[in-house]
Formats: sequence, structure tokens, C-alpha cells
Amino acid sequence: MLLSQHTPDLIECGCDEAGRGCLAGAVYAAAVVLPKDYHNDKLNDSKQLTERQRYQLRDTIQHDALTWAVSSVSAEEIDSTNILRASMHAMNLAVQQLSITPELLLIDGNRFYNESLIPYHTIVKGDGKYLSIAAASILAKTYRDDYMRQLHQQYPQYGWDANKGYPTAAHYAALAQYGPTPLHRTSFKLTR
Repeated sequence: MLLSQHTPDLIECGCDEAGRGCLAGAVYAAAVVLPKDYHNDKLNDSKQLTERQRYQLRDTIQHDALTWAVSSVSAEEIDSTNILRASMHAMNLAVQQLSITPELLLIDGNRFYNESLIPYHTIVKGDGKYLSIAAASILAKTYRDDYMRQLHQQYPQYGWDANKGYPTAAHYAALAQYGPTPLHRTSFKLTR
């Protein structure tokens, strides 16, 4: 069972990203502040859920959260900095959009570049430990999936409606046949 809070009596915000390992498109991040002592037995790391479950939980999270935000950083910016910095910048952008200022950030992972004065904890596999991080993982994943489905309309040959830009055999095959789009991350290895 996931924990509702890391530090009692603080306004905590869970942060996570989606699309870090993709070959194309923006990286997305979400920040979520849930009510104190919040419980939802269905909430889990987005990777442990079906697509249908993620979208059902997205509606619940958006309804139940005290505040939430989703942000993204483009493939172009990923290429000009690096994917780690871009992912963390997206998290910071999401936190900046919240209507309530958190007192503690719970960051999924083992590193964070903080662009604010808000204290933070990095938590390895935090999306499987804390509800707020799990909620952020679901929002980041579903909003990024929506974005990749839209991009699929422009570039259907890459199968982004199915692979969401991840390095699948079909995606590599399309890259070999058609070459990269302006949305591909040129700093990534685009061939097998």
C-alpha cells in the first residue's frame, strides 16, 4: 500500500516525468498536491496500470487533488541541454504552475535540480511508494500519451499512437525507412 505522506504537517507535492527514454517528442512532468491523509487503493505507479486504469485514475486525481499541473519540455530543448536536465526542468515548471505553494517536493528518482527554494526529497521508485508521486506519474503519462497520439496524425508512419515515441523495433524500422522528423531527439541514438 502506498503512503499518503512523507512528512506529516507539510504541504507535500509529488513530482514525476514521462517520456524520458523516448526517441521523439517532448518530455512531460506533473506535480500533484493531494489532501492530507488521502487514500486510494487503486492508485499506483503508472507503469503497473493498464491504459484504461490510468485514464480513469486521471479523472479521479484531477478531481481529488488540492492542486495539480502538467508541463513539458520540447525535443529541441532536450537536445540543447540533455534529457535529465530537461526532465527536471519540466518538473520545476509544473510546480511553478500550482495554485498552492508546496512546503516539500517528493521527487521520483535519485537526482533533482531544484529551481525553487522549496525543500525536496528524491525517492528512488517513489511512484510505487507515495500516492502523490504515483498521481503525478499517471498525469504525466496520460498527458504525454495524448500528445503523442496527436503527433501521430502528422507522422503516422512512425506508429506513435502505439509506441508513444519509445525505441521499439517498429519505430527504428520507420526511422531507417523515412529518416527522423523535426520532432525526433537528435541527441539520442536513432539507429539500432
